[in-house]
Amino acid sequence: MRKPSIKAITVKKLIFFLLTASVLMFTIIVLSFRSVSQKMIEDKALALSEVVMAGLTAHMNAGIIDKSPSFLDEIRQLKEVSRITVIRAPEVNKQYGAGSASEKHSDAVIEKVLKGKGPIFIMADFTVNPNIRAVVPYIATTKGATNCLNCHETVEGAVLGVVDMGLNLTEYRNRSLKAVLWIVFFSMFFTLLLVGNIFQTIQTFVKQPLDALVKSAKRAFFQHEPVDLKQFKSAEFHDVANEFNQFNREILSRQVLLEQKNEALFQMNNEIELTLKETVFTMGLIEEYRSKETKNHTRRVAEYSRFLASMMLLPENQVDLVGTAAPLHDIGKMGIPDAILLKSEKLTPEERRMMRTHPESGFTMSNHSSHDILKAATIIAHQHHERWDGSGYPKGLKGDEIHIYGRIVSLADVLDALFSERPYKHAWPLESVTAFIKRERGKMFDPAIVDVFFSNVDGFIKIHQHYHEY
Repeated sequence: MRKPSIKAITVKKLIFFLLTASVLMFTIIVLSFRSVSQKMIEDKALALSEVVMAGLTAHMNAGIIDKSPSFLDEIRQLKEVSRITVIRAPEVNKQYGAGSASEKHSDAVIEKVLKGKGPIFIMADFTVNPNIRAVVPYIATTKGATNCLNCHETVEGAVLGVVDMGLNLTEYRNRSLKAVLWIVFFSMFFTLLLVGNIFQTIQTFVKQPLDALVKSAKRAFFQHEPVDLKQFKSAEFHDVANEFNQFNREILSRQVLLEQKNEALFQMNNEIELTLKETVFTMGLIEEYRSKETKNHTRRVAEYSRFLASMMLLPENQVDLVGTAAPLHDIGKMGIPDAILLKSEKLTPEERRMMRTHPESGFTMSNHSSHDILKAATIIAHQHHERWDGSGYPKGLKGDEIHIYGRIVSLADVLDALFSERPYKHAWPLESVTAFIKRERGKMFDPAIVDVFFSNVDGFIKIHQHYHEY
């Protein structure tokens, strides 16, 4: 799963932060507007109640208190006033008698105001028709132009009554919503500007420099050139690029040293490999000389084996292994006494049994190494006298139980023995050699290898002729 980019992470966190901040800001703005609006409405309700109380006082002083209902009706005509009622206090009723029916209405809120001498405001602004109920006490006072104690038999500070009014808040709410919407609009606008600016900043000062640093770092590493520090505008990327240049210089210096050591090691390995190949071939020549084999027998068997392996389309490294290890196919004969090894007469059964021990001896001699060449030589020395039909020795292996190296060298060894003159026989002509190999197809030899031989007879003849006199 691909990891998110710096831009995606930043934008995700920024959007979460801005949404959270916007919700908080919107909540604060709404509550603040509600608080301010409520204070304005309460102040207006107090002002209206002052007007009502001043008007009623004026009517009383002028002796036209009976005209007060008309005055209240005019107040009710105001746009925001939904209702207004004046309720007398019990003391006023005792002095002047019961008022009109509307002045007698009372409830728990009014009773609380009459007793507490403080206004009560009940706002219902989260409704279809928002409104506020304002219940304001009419307090007797001697201050101002009118002395309430001149008309009322009471003490200063006593509650003469309450003004109970209802105000419609629809207009206030609409104004508040309009203001809030404008604030939200400008907030969103500046938020988008902020996000866009951050996008641009990340793109210009983070993503583009980071991409440039990665590309420059790759080019610097592979082309062995320093990262250009002038392309970075921020101090952070400039410092990172500078650190990379220092790191790259150290890596390159170590790489040069490592390449030198690898080259020396490669040359040493080549020398060891070449020495081993020469040693293997020399050991084959020593065995050939001791056995008094036909001259260049070792070389021809090696070249026959290499040619067969290549014609059978074995991998190149295996072709080289077969050709290099083939000279040791008879290394086990080093352990056979000269009396038997060099005998020109027919061997006795016991001598023949002794001669047949050389594959096991060859296996024992070379089976101590883990090197590929000697491992291949061990297989060849051990299996080159095995037969496809299982009648060979020393293990009597059959078919594919015999390693491909053993099957190849088996045919190469017999081929050279038939082509070459020995103390006990003359060299066979080509027709006799090919007839023998054909007869032994599926008996002594792997049929597939015999088929390859017959498809490339000319190649084997050329090898034989090339190494015949040398």
